[in-house]
Amino acid sequence: MSDALRERLVEDLTVEEAAEELALLAGEIAHHDERYHGKDAPEITDAEYDALRQRNEAIEKRFPELVRDDSPSKRVGAKVSSGFRTVRHSVPMLSLGNAFADEDVVDFLERIRRFLGLKEDEDVAIVAEPKIDGLAVSIRYENGRYVRAATRGDGNEGEDITANVATIESVPEQLTGKNIPDVIEVRGEVYLRRDDFFTLNETREAAGDARFANPRNAAAGSLRQLDVEVTRARPLKIFLYAWGEVSALPAETHSGVLKAYESWGLPVNPEIALCHSADDMLARYRAIGEARAGLPYDIDGVVYKVDRLDWQQRLGFVSRAPRWAIAHKFPAEKAQTVLKAIRIQVGRTGALTPVAMLEPVTVGGVVVQNATLHNQEEIERKDIRVGDTVVIQRAGDVIPQVVEVVLDKRPADSKPYDFPETCPECGSSAVREINPKTGKPDAARRCTGGLVCPAQAVERLRHFVSRLAFDIEGLGDKQIRFFWEKELIHNPVDIFDLEKNAGDAVAEFEGWGKVSARNLFDAIDERRTIGLDRFINALGIRHVGETTARLLARRYGSLAEVLKLEGAQVGEGELWEELNNIDGIGETVAEAIVEFFQEPHNQQIVAGLAERLTVQDMEKASGDSPVSGKTVVFTGSLEKMTRQEAKARAESLGAKVAGSVSPRTDIVIAAPGAGTKLKKAQELGVTVMTEEEWLALIGG
Repeated sequence: MSDALRERLVEDLTVEEAAEELALLAGEIAHHDERYHGKDAPEITDAEYDALRQRNEAIEKRFPELVRDDSPSKRVGAKVSSGFRTVRHSVPMLSLGNAFADEDVVDFLERIRRFLGLKEDEDVAIVAEPKIDGLAVSIRYENGRYVRAATRGDGNEGEDITANVATIESVPEQLTGKNIPDVIEVRGEVYLRRDDFFTLNETREAAGDARFANPRNAAAGSLRQLDVEVTRARPLKIFLYAWGEVSALPAETHSGVLKAYESWGLPVNPEIALCHSADDMLARYRAIGEARAGLPYDIDGVVYKVDRLDWQQRLGFVSRAPRWAIAHKFPAEKAQTVLKAIRIQVGRTGALTPVAMLEPVTVGGVVVQNATLHNQEEIERKDIRVGDTVVIQRAGDVIPQVVEVVLDKRPADSKPYDFPETCPECGSSAVREINPKTGKPDAARRCTGGLVCPAQAVERLRHFVSRLAFDIEGLGDKQIRFFWEKELIHNPVDIFDLEKNAGDAVAEFEGWGKVSARNLFDAIDERRTIGLDRFINALGIRHVGETTARLLARRYGSLAEVLKLEGAQVGEGELWEELNNIDGIGETVAEAIVEFFQEPHNQQIVAGLAERLTVQDMEKASGDSPVSGKTVVFTGSLEKMTRQEAKARAESLGAKVAGSVSPRTDIVIAAPGAGTKLKKAQELGVTVMTEEEWLALIGG
């Protein structure tokens, strides 16, 4: 659930608080991605989910040096189900950034102009299309014939649902018409009409089966059936609006490609329109919003895309989303219900997070039973009490939040909530530490139990075996707590000694057996070889997630090089300078990394893991580029492209873009106005290039 810092305004957060909350958000959003994309069983609304991502993006915007490797802004979807064969997307299926206000749309258009260096009066055509609330799929055609279909999955790998998609009546087996590419992967959204959804639920209820929560879940559940005949019996529909791998596109604009789709017999949404200004885009958004209730299918916003494909290519991508597209979401949906109880959860950092236990209520088609209360300050500010009738808001199809209390429905005998001052897990004092920089108490109340607190220890172990870390099948939350209580797993090293220490005893435990025990030991053994980036992420270093772990792995290459950080000192020395100079790692994160590796207990754990595991060196970037693996620094005012575009281009070629010059810098690109960075490069003997020389090196 949400961290206790969640209610604080982003502008009021300290660097330390921001880094801490980003770590919490990364884990929280990953959990909900898995529930939504991997299991078709969301726990919160779309609006709640969007609120989490908005919070994450706002913090990252204010503190760009804290962006994590496991940041939700760099991740798409969830891993594929074990029930389907895996398909690797030749072109990743990425997600979209979100806009929630008119200003966000205006800013989107202005960012495009700045990035491309366009004049104010130059026309930027934008395709506006309804955002279908369904399941994203990719369909491959070769020589016009249907070959394969796959889900989005985690964006890189999806599930092979070829047989299931073939049952959708509107998906042609053979494309017809002119200019059909030899190879094209058309992409779109599978959905279920609302009337078909209601009929399906009536049928299921009559048969004694559980009802689907909403049309999106019904469509996803129908499409991901192992029995293709179940899929065939359900009236799934599809709209296509994008593409992946393609041998040759039939047009030079996005709208032109969609017209070609229609001519080939592919279904395209008739509500798609072309806009030429922010006013046009907002007018289209409002028109679609007004027509929303009358549409036969669910939508949750409008997607805007730059029409010119050459501009799309120049704009490229940032983390999980294209720069040339954005989703303008509709406002959150709300409902009233009764708050039955408040439960306190303890996270791996010791933060006590209050959770509202609600009388179940349906909000926008999703049944909501709990919601975040953020922290003690949130409860006191809104005067939230057990027994209150509260307004719940969906912020996405994942986690709800309590917006306000309906005071005229408050019970006469209600009392203010007394936030616990002791940890519910271990009984240790729970305190609000004083921030040394601000002199004010932290928003989060934390357990002081440390390693003696089972909740913190168990949460750290859960992180270690989580999807983005060691991903050990069969060793989830329930099993981790079970082995903790049996005193068989106290730290990560114990996981890899479990078979040796417990032996046949595991099979004798209630609910286990020889087969399940053997499967667990085999699953653990399968993870005795792991990539360096996953290994670093699994360690649970404060402020270090998937993204930062990958940055570290790419920079240091091997575990042996990473372990040299045991000798680093905060604020001084070459090791510190190298770490702090990595683009994407700020001083706060660097301090946390150094402090982690200086701690003797952590050194023992890492050494123990190194003895039992094979930690693979980070795969080097492709050697196809002359700058692959090079560390480059841009300085001065670039004339051929914007700084943002130059950085994106360099990174796409495998280069590492740093913010300052150091002895490990390979190339400095010095444009007019270059100052201290150029001087330092000359002092260190670093190769210096003009912008023209750089473009010649990378091929224009």
